[in-house]
Amino acid sequence: MAPVKISHVVSFSSQDPKYPVENLLNPDSQRRPWLSCPRDKSGQLKVELQLERAVPIGYIDVGNCGCAFLQIDVGRSSWSLDRPFVTLLPATMLMSLADSKQGKNCSGVRMFKAGKEGKSRKEGGGLYEKERCSTIEGWKCC
Repeated sequence: MAPVKISHVVSFSSQDPKYPVENLLNPDSQRRPWLSCPRDKSGQLKVELQLERAVPIGYIDVGNCGCAFLQIDVGRSSWSLDRPFVTLLPATMLMSLADSKQGKNCSGVRMFKAGKEGKSRKEGGGLYEKERCSTIEGWKCC
């Protein structure tokens, strides 16, 4: 199946004015990541994305710039507000502390397939058009 585009950003927790969340919408912005506001010391970033249409998600490719952990949850606009999103990718380490200390593997792309690190879920008919990504920036090196 061809990749599905992100339609728009529904909400986000923080952004650096130099590296805004809108960078996620541009697939050509490989060198333009989304980073937290320099004054935000929480070390966590959250974003909810609306996909262009509801699709089954069999794989996901993630570009990383200094994030230690990532979790991806998915849902539907048609779900009630009290219905929780479904975890597609449980909290997964993208960069180890050792790599961070050595300045290695701070950026790159990780690919997750259903049945491997990512989970294939059939809740909601198996079609999703919303993604909620939560990251933990335990350390920064980018």
